[in-house]
Amino acid sequence: MSSLNPRALSVLLAWYFVAIWGSGFIATKIALQHAPPFTFLAMRFVLGIACLLPVIWLTRPAWPATPMGWAHVAIAGLLMHAIHLGGSHYTQYLGLSAGITALLLCIQPVITAIIAARWMGERLNRMQWLGIAAGIAGVTLIVWHKIDVREATSGSLIAVTISLIGITAGSLYQRAFCADVDLRAAALVQFAATLLVLAPLAFVFEDRVVRWSWALAGAMGYLVIFASLLAVSAWHYLLRSGGATRVTSLIYLTPVFAIVPEFLWFGVTPSAISWVGIVITCAGVGLLVFKK
Repeated sequence: MSSLNPRALSVLLAWYFVAIWGSGFIATKIALQHAPPFTFLAMRFVLGIACLLPVIWLTRPAWPATPMGWAHVAIAGLLMHAIHLGGSHYTQYLGLSAGITALLLCIQPVITAIIAARWMGERLNRMQWLGIAAGIAGVTLIVWHKIDVREATSGSLIAVTISLIGITAGSLYQRAFCADVDLRAAALVQFAATLLVLAPLAFVFEDRVVRWSWALAGAMGYLVIFASLLAVSAWHYLLRSGGATRVTSLIYLTPVFAIVPEFLWFGVTPSAISWVGIVITCAGVGLLVFKK
């Protein structure tokens, strides 16, 4: 990738992140059929640490130089992993569909835009605000055929709200305080901090019964290698190189990339309304990403 110019690299990483993060909803849905959420996440981060240790040993990345630097990296990781993933996994475990979960989490770019415009000096023009509205409308149409408000319990809504707070705060915190940290070192610190939080939750609140299967192993490997290690690193790179609102607008596209694997694995056929939503969503992201 060193031969790519920064713009081409950002485009490549953006599409990679969207594709993996969107299909990750389906991998999570598969995994939660075999293990409770905190137990699965604890196992996921144990495997992630095991995969990272050889990389750390071979490449010798630079570590945070000060105790405050270590604290910033750990806090960003807890927000992005423990709170965001813990909340979104628990939401689906309580019965909220992947469609509604994705829809509610897609509110994040709106919150990020407001915070960035108010406190981070990012100015959005009218076309970009129109892009935010189009993104919400498009995602709503994409998942409309799945929505059943009767499945939204108070517990699941609380969990998805916590997840939304986690990914919004984590993205902004990472960009503000961890912009110069080596991504390999940051990943190991964040995985370890997340494991220290999630493992006790699994022991206290869950029976930790795991029904081992090839489907569970495949989902875990996919989420660890392609999502937790590579996609999150791509996300952090994009946050460093672009405006917070423009980067987080990619979240709007994740339900688009959940449609094909959901059709292949679960036989859920997209409706005509969903295809209209895909077009509107892509147009909304285009308005947000491409400045005048």
